[in-house]
Amino acid sequence: MIQFLTQDKDFFPQPFVEKLSYLQQMNFDGFEIDGKFLLNNFEVVKEAIETTGFPVLTCCGGYEGWIGDFNEDKRQKAIQQISILLQGMAAIGGKGIVVPAAWGMFSLRLPPMTPPRTAEEDEVVLLNSLQKLNEVGKENEVTLFLEPLNRYEDHMINTLQKANYYIEKGAFSNVSIIADFYHMNIEEAKMEETIIEHGNQIRHIHLADNHRYQPGSGHIDFEKGFRALKAINYNGAMAFECRVIGNDVETEYKKSLEYIKGIYHRIWRIE
Repeated sequence: MIQFLTQDKDFFPQPFVEKLSYLQQMNFDGFEIDGKFLLNNFEVVKEAIETTGFPVLTCCGGYEGWIGDFNEDKRQKAIQQISILLQGMAAIGGKGIVVPAAWGMFSLRLPPMTPPRTAEEDEVVLLNSLQKLNEVGKENEVTLFLEPLNRYEDHMINTLQKANYYIEKGAFSNVSIIADFYHMNIEEAKMEETIIEHGNQIRHIHLADNHRYQPGSGHIDFEKGFRALKAINYNGAMAFECRVIGNDVETEYKKSLEYIKGIYHRIWRIE
């Protein structure tokens, strides 16, 4: 059974135990936590999970630096903090952490368009970072979900093919692909085909529509994408990573979850 998760929203209750109870009532299956909150509030998170029985399954962001950072001190800091987060996720029964090569650091599609490091140097740096984090993941039985971002947010890993290249190049056992519908809508010619092509490495999904708002409010064909996921026997989690548009955001978010679950139930033939 696929588990549907959500990242945090302003309209969720702020006390963490109340937040998890609220999400349970909304019919989500788990939470994707911000890494900084987990780092700073580990005992609060652990206690809330034990109290509610509601899982925190994945983690996204919240660390300093990037695994592909141009600044070596920042890169090392990212490796150190992501390692702690991987250990933390293992301690609360989570699956792993979402990590891109970098976010907002450089784009080949925006000025100055010439990066301070060559593509070959990028590869050496990323393989080194991933190798270190793969070892931490292996030791703790959790996964680093490597996320391709669109060309305007990163210049190193934009497609599932490129993420798969790094995983195969490093022969990493505990690094897998997270496929994000928003980014795939920009970068993949036919997302259903690339899902099938790289399905053996996809272990996590992010859900957002073409404009980064809640699924169902834009034009992405989620049914086509879900049929591809069904074809590769995907059974991991899907996390809503999106803003929410509408006059009543709580109602609109519930409708989006119902919309996505409706597609899932229809395609997977779940009654």
